[in-house]
Amino acid sequence: MSPPERPVIGVLAIQGSYPLHLRAVARLGVQGCPVRKPADLEGLSGLIIPGGESTTMTLLAREYQLFEPLRQAGLAGLPMFGTCAGAIILGKGEGPPPRLELALVELERNAYGRQVDSFTATLDLEPEIFGEPFHGVFIRAPRIIHDPSSAVQVLGEHQGSPVLVQSGKLLLSTFHPELTEDLRLHRYFLERCCGLSLTPFSG
Repeated sequence: MSPPERPVIGVLAIQGSYPLHLRAVARLGVQGCPVRKPADLEGLSGLIIPGGESTTMTLLAREYQLFEPLRQAGLAGLPMFGTCAGAIILGKGEGPPPRLELALVELERNAYGRQVDSFTATLDLEPEIFGEPFHGVFIRAPRIIHDPSSAVQVLGEHQGSPVLVQSGKLLLSTFHPELTEDLRLHRYFLERCCGLSLTPFSG
């Protein structure tokens, strides 16, 4: 009997902070795979869409003929984790860029201002899940417009606005966990959304 295949987590690698997500996945003992063409989506246990420039990312995704395969993969149930620009692309919203519209939330781009208005904040995420506060890095961050009557679960807020939500197997963060050494959000995605069993980790 052949051994079970090792799970692979894809990271959209056409623009943005994808190397840091690949590093985070590797630190958790999971194989990561850069995704740059439709064939790279085959056999994945989950996909991370990184932060970056959302308009550029969607233009490149269409140029590489990835945009519609990404949507179809999400509709077929592939777990996805979008951070900042990645969250914008996963959700809904008016105006550019084009959205995958997979998550049941609307996101407003650049809601906190321009690049010079970037900031950090101590975030009180769901304590029963994440325990200690999380250091959030916000760079031209979007704002999640959440309908309390929807099935979307709010896992963290900042000044009354959701900054971390889960919509089915989709996890959306308006901040950049990959810019810290804290792996709790990546671990949550791999375990809770992708269904992977990770070994204990204390880093």
